Amino acid sequence: MTIRPCRPDDLPAILALFHDTVHTACAADYAPDQLSAWAPETPDTAAWAEKLRRETVLAAEENGILLGFGSLDGELLDLLYVHPDHQRRGVGSTLCLFLERACLGPRISVHASRTARPFFEARGYRLRRAQTVVRRGVALENFVMELEVV
Repeated sequence: MTIRPCRPDDLPAILALFHDTVHTACAADYAPDQLSAWAPETPDTAAWAEKLRRETVLAAEENGILLGFGSLDGELLDLLYVHPDHQRRGVGSTLCLFLERACLGPRISVHASRTARPFFEARGYRLRRAQTVVRRGVALENFVMELEVV
């Protein structure tokens, strides 16, 4: 497995992985309307392209196949998604480690989904609070969590 910075030409694969992961891996924790609001069939590609340009975005790949990706926005671990076919193989942990090391502040925070919360707890992140976010008019619960990275 190789970890590398994402490139603009990664966008189609990232969008497909994001959609497939949310709709598969998170299906037990969120209702269908919540999944569609979170990861719509037709994504805002301009917003995603801007995110790739502005944030530190890393890709995990093997033999040219995107296994997962993650991003850091300052002290916020903004995104971390691993394709369902490649979960529980260390892809998320490796991406997380690289992003944690890239964080310049004393702590890193994440807004973890119900699905991802156990993963972050196992890495030592502490729960700060539950919150409700609204995506496309639909409410979703997630959890603000934090890790000291001194």
